[in-house]
Amino acid sequence: MQVHRGIPEQADSAAVLTIGNFDGAHLGHQALLALLTGKARELGLPAVVLTFEPHPREYFSPADAPARLASLREKLLLLDAAGVDRSYICRFDARLAAQTAERFIEDTLVRGLRVRHLFIGDDFRFGARRQGTFDMLRAAGERHGFGVESMPTLVLDGERVSSSAVRSALAEADLDHAARLLGRPYSIAGRVSHGDKLGRQLGFPTANIQMKHRRPALTGVYAVSVEGLAEQRIAGVANVGVRPTATSRGRARLEAHLFDWTQNCYGAHIRVHFLHKLREEHKFESLDALRAQIARDAQAAREWFESHPV
Repeated sequence: MQVHRGIPEQADSAAVLTIGNFDGAHLGHQALLALLTGKARELGLPAVVLTFEPHPREYFSPADAPARLASLREKLLLLDAAGVDRSYICRFDARLAAQTAERFIEDTLVRGLRVRHLFIGDDFRFGARRQGTFDMLRAAGERHGFGVESMPTLVLDGERVSSSAVRSALAEADLDHAARLLGRPYSIAGRVSHGDKLGRQLGFPTANIQMKHRRPALTGVYAVSVEGLAEQRIAGVANVGVRPTATSRGRARLEAHLFDWTQNCYGAHIRVHFLHKLREEHKFESLDALRAQIARDAQAAREWFESHPV
């Protein structure tokens, strides 16, 4: 998949396009992307996604913005896996926030991306003060010669599938429900970096992944499986949080202790799948108390995997 920063003056070919943030690429997103790629193959045109960075809610109200389900890199990997040919990352800033709906249609859709067919979700709004609507897009399509389709919200067992619903499930530690909405277990991917080696000192070496955003969608201690190091996923136990026993600095990080794994994995890009929550993160009175709890967590995770093989 080709990845472009910004919108060109004019794309080199017409496109079948969809627009959205696609945070987490849940089942609703996947259904929309299936329509996109199917129409693109039918017309012999590239399947194109336009997405925004940062998320508009992060721009307008950073303190109240929802936790991200995926980093930008993770989102791009998920779009690539869905068969998208090109992704355009549009910076959401003051200029874009003030752009009228009419100008967005003319500059971005018609001239910049040369849209031939457009798919949008049924709640899509665009332009300054969210004045752009489906009816406006359909009228523009009639003028400029592109088709417009709106995909109804996907409903699963009576519930609207959305990124908000996934976040709620994760916040409630209902990993099975989150997996149903996503179509897969929730996961976080990233590159393994050097940490302070505290886990090694405690007898439980960890693969450390610095979180891209300060507010992860879940926190606590989990039984996990890790892919990216061997042909089969590796079982383990992971902590997501700020490590209050070890530091007073509140930067969230992901640390995974892999069972029966002794090889160096620094620099590897791995994906950690969250399968079962063991407990919340706590501050312990000493490192010895933390070491004892990690041992109990590892044992609890191993026992869970006995009836839930990787």
